[in-house]
Amino acid sequence: MTQKIEGTLLTPVRTGPVGGRVASAGTGRSESIEATQAGDSLRLTGEAAGLQALQRELATAPAVDAARVAAVKEALASGTYRIDPAVIADRMLELDRLLG
Repeated sequence: MTQKIEGTLLTPVRTGPVGGRVASAGTGRSESIEATQAGDSLRLTGEAAGLQALQRELATAPAVDAARVAAVKEALASGTYRIDPAVIADRMLELDRLLG
């Protein structure tokens, strides 16, 4: 199935300011603007509060566990690093269960 599109339906674009002038940001106001009205409130759910706490905790934690990296380097250098395919498979399956 094909469709032919004919013509254009372009709307004219206004390039000049509306009303003939543009006010600079922060000027031309005679009264202050109130951010919120009295009585407005915001309450986070327990899940949202928990996510905020987790975000703060992760923001302060180092991206890499330097002690763990040093231990693995030492084990690799000494030839004692042991790879257990069963443990790797179990952890991959557990991750799949958590994500699925």
